[in-house]
Amino acid sequence: MPSATNPQSRSARKVFALPLAKGFLTVVASTVALIGLCLVFAPSSVSTGALAGSLPFASVLAIVGLGQMLVVQQGGFDLSVAGGVSLAVVVATHYPSGDDAQLLPAVLLALGFALLIGVLNGVLVGFLRLNAIVATIGMNALIYGGVFAVSGGVPRITTNLLASIAGGTTLGIGNAVFFALGALLLVGLLMKRTVMGRRFEAIGASPAVARTIGLKVRLYQMLAYVFAQVLYCLAGILIAGLTTQPTAFQGDPLLLPSVAVVVLGGTSLLGGRGFPISTVIAALFLNQLSQFAYAVGVPYSAQTIIQALALGFGIGIYSITWPHTNKKQVKRPNLEDANETLVS
Repeated sequence: MPSATNPQSRSARKVFALPLAKGFLTVVASTVALIGLCLVFAPSSVSTGALAGSLPFASVLAIVGLGQMLVVQQGGFDLSVAGGVSLAVVVATHYPSGDDAQLLPAVLLALGFALLIGVLNGVLVGFLRLNAIVATIGMNALIYGGVFAVSGGVPRITTNLLASIAGGTTLGIGNAVFFALGALLLVGLLMKRTVMGRRFEAIGASPAVARTIGLKVRLYQMLAYVFAQVLYCLAGILIAGLTTQPTAFQGDPLLLPSVAVVVLGGTSLLGGRGFPISTVIAALFLNQLSQFAYAVGVPYSAQTIIQALALGFGIGIYSITWPHTNKKQVKRPNLEDANETLVS
């Protein structure tokens, strides 16, 4: 009879434990059910043309959601999403002024701004201990000051090169989808397959405990904001290529959905473990929900209400306590995770 402490059996419990599978199965089941509703009541929303047009924007939401997930894992919120995305959009369109040769310097400039904003957010929240909501709202206002300084509030046509990269297709699939998959792969590998990722999740679950075992809590919290801004920058550059004449407010509609996909993906608003794959699937779900609403005649003004309801659904479904998991799953995984962190 196999020992209860057998490493293989312990790994199997970690892989198939219900808390890990709950978020994934919930969002997958919800997405499948939504597609079924679309096929019955709004088949045009799942047609080839509709999916080809909507998947790139779902990919943008997935990238933004991954960034927000990193911050939420540390028990915070990043409300500078809108400004970060919008700044990348205007830099990528106004700096080149239609010149393809200036696109790379523009992208590097946008990345530099993203790193600076991420560091400032991280210092304010991680080191100066300011409230994350207050700090990032203030930062968002400062970013929009930069947005108007660059753009003057006037949209500009994107470069042909950026339009072909972000808006083009490969094997019939929008290039933005591949960027989203690349971001998912990178975030997933860093979080789940590296010592840094395990420590990151341990800090999010309990900063006080992580501090007592010598982890650099404030540094990791700052890095969450830095990586998040890099992902927002990528999303903004993609939007600049997907939209012919993007405005200075392209990031505004992404704030609420960025939080909604994180919650729908199963990441706790109190911090802790994050679920990159579930977050990306949640972005597909929320995007398709909007397409379904459009197809059945729901006005655009009601989209925010739909997103808020989806957010409420996510909070509600993951607030349910599963009685049969309390006895078997709570104590042991926490001890094992702590041991892993200490050994690493």
